[in-house]
Amino acid sequence: MEILRIPKIMQETSKRHIQKGKTIGFVPTMGALHNGHLSLFKRAREENDIVVASIFVNPTQFGPNEDFDKYPRDIEGDIEKLRTINVDIVFLPETKAMYPDNFLTFLYVEKLSEKLCGAFRPGHFKGVATVVNKLINIIKPHKIYFGQKDYQQCLIIRKMIEDLNIDTEMIICPTIREKDGLAMSSRNAYLKEKERVASALIYKTLVAVSDLIKSNKHPLPKIKEQMLNMLKEEPLFSEIQYASIYDTETLEELTELKKNNLVAIAVKIGDARLIDNIIIEIN
Repeated sequence: MEILRIPKIMQETSKRHIQKGKTIGFVPTMGALHNGHLSLFKRAREENDIVVASIFVNPTQFGPNEDFDKYPRDIEGDIEKLRTINVDIVFLPETKAMYPDNFLTFLYVEKLSEKLCGAFRPGHFKGVATVVNKLINIIKPHKIYFGQKDYQQCLIIRKMIEDLNIDTEMIICPTIREKDGLAMSSRNAYLKEKERVASALIYKTLVAVSDLIKSNKHPLPKIKEQMLNMLKEEPLFSEIQYASIYDTETLEELTELKKNNLVAIAVKIGDARLIDNIIIEIN
């Protein structure tokens, strides 16, 4: 397994593989890898000749009062995990290499970036779109892999790829969950024992809403009200930032159900901000 730190060398390495007719699958991460990440690498391994991981805690997607400094970091542990699942290349750039002193260029996907998480994390998706675009330009992957847990991010990156004619295929993979349903996330490491137990209510709420929608017995306003009431029962949730049913393409809150419906939640608990979602298809 190669570990590369300099963008130009990563670029040249990818170019050599492509010239030999090899396909490249790429999974961008911020490290602190868990089984959700590893599922993306396994999918990439099945579908590509060369698998590239990036580990980069991207400063431009964190707000001034967010958790950049304390974001979980475990480079040695991450590299060992990637070695065991046969990742070929780990791209591990320094911040200065990605954002030199004279860096002035950022990408912003309008409308989609302003809703849901974007309303509570201004500038977040500008940082995400910019760094993913840079990573794609450096690595030149044939396929790039993301998890559905970050559904809004997936939608924004997909739109960026489409609008800018970027020559890569985006693959969205299922959310990987703990036994009690909590979506796997690096930020779960922030949770104290009681908070970890309480967090299982997020997925229970998503499942309950799914059942209500599929039963076709309840009006949408009543389902939304019940959804909020379930989450409000947990006193450890210090803030419910959003919890509703949204259009899967525009992220607009729905006033009536469609064929595909995004049920999405973001809550704050202790030092963590947790997000989760499911897509419900109805006839």
